[in-house]
Amino acid sequence: MNENERNRQRVTDRAEHTGKESPVPEGGDPGEAPGEGEGEAHARRAAALRGAERVLARHSMDATLQERLAALPAQAASVYDLAEPVDVYGNGVVEALEDRVADVLGTEAAAFFPTGTMAQQVALRCWAGRSGNSTVALHPLAHPEVHEGGALGAVSGLRTVHPTRERRLPTAAEVREFPEPFGTLMLELPLRDAGFTLPTWEELTEVVAAARERDAVVHLDGARLWECTTHFGRPLPEIAALADTVYVSFYKSLEGIGGAALAGPAELVEEARTWRHRYGGQVFQQFPTALAALHGLETVLPLLPSYVAKAQEVAEAIGAGFTAAGLPWFRLHPRPVHTHQFQVWLPYEAKALDAAVTELAEETGTALFRRWMPGDAPGVSMAEVTVAGPGLAWTREEVAGAAEEFARRVSAG
Repeated sequence: MNENERNRQRVTDRAEHTGKESPVPEGGDPGEAPGEGEGEAHARRAAALRGAERVLARHSMDATLQERLAALPAQAASVYDLAEPVDVYGNGVVEALEDRVADVLGTEAAAFFPTGTMAQQVALRCWAGRSGNSTVALHPLAHPEVHEGGALGAVSGLRTVHPTRERRLPTAAEVREFPEPFGTLMLELPLRDAGFTLPTWEELTEVVAAARERDAVVHLDGARLWECTTHFGRPLPEIAALADTVYVSFYKSLEGIGGAALAGPAELVEEARTWRHRYGGQVFQQFPTALAALHGLETVLPLLPSYVAKAQEVAEAIGAGFTAAGLPWFRLHPRPVHTHQFQVWLPYEAKALDAAVTELAEETGTALFRRWMPGDAPGVSMAEVTVAGPGLAWTREEVAGAAEEFARRVSAG
């Protein structure tokens, strides 16, 4: 995506649960007024998605406050003794969550953070101080470069460089031959904005070794690390052990309320706690978020391999449906799918595709897609597909049929 499209994605992400359209029209800049009817179209689509009976995944933004609050007591009671005192500035249930994360990832320690943006800034700042080099090598599509408003430089005084601009993580050769020093190599696993893509295990170990040859620290942006085990064929502790530190999210895959953790050596994590306080992350009480995260670790994490396997089936079935509908061109990326999320590309305007999403959800109660974004070329759009618990009930034939109906609706429109 170009910068205008990323700006649109950022603001529509914030607006998704409100039923209000982004103030950025297609190809526009922040601050421009939406076109006539865009707000109404977005609100109608959001309502249709909430009311759809058949979806591949339920997003937390579709739920009401009442629904989320009603579900939390039963979830919390299944993972923690609710007779315990509430947490105060990170003790109690928050400490229990930190211990659980360290155990799952096989690290010495872990620290809870209210956001992943804060967790990664703190990690990279700590490593910059220890290495004496404030330059971070990462992909230009990595989360800090696309979704954090330049915070690494503006807030933490860090400088970023890009060993590659290809839509994949850098290779060992690119890291080894990069012409200037850097203190930390940050690898996003999977690389979301490149299509939730992952290297092979051999490629990953080689790029880490190349960074070590340059005396660089390795940090993993593992917001979605939880679902990488199937592709790598390795357990989480073995993946996490490749890096010096790893950040994980509790809501992007584990269906939590929010929050993140930074895991790694005990000494580094203790320093990170100090910076967490300085950054304003020492929150008085966080028990709803911590309890939801514990529930996700216990109930959703074990299911992720089945989600990944189903996503691979879903992607192939979507392709079969598009082919049956006679679409002149489409792309599924990556192929085969690496995690339980992937991209779908079609040669139509995003507005037309979103309209088809709305109409089919209203008329049939089925929503195969959620939202389409303008792509890198005129007239090409992209949707991200997530397969979770509800998607397991779909047969291959049902997915193909829904994709064919969607494609025929768009072609006829």
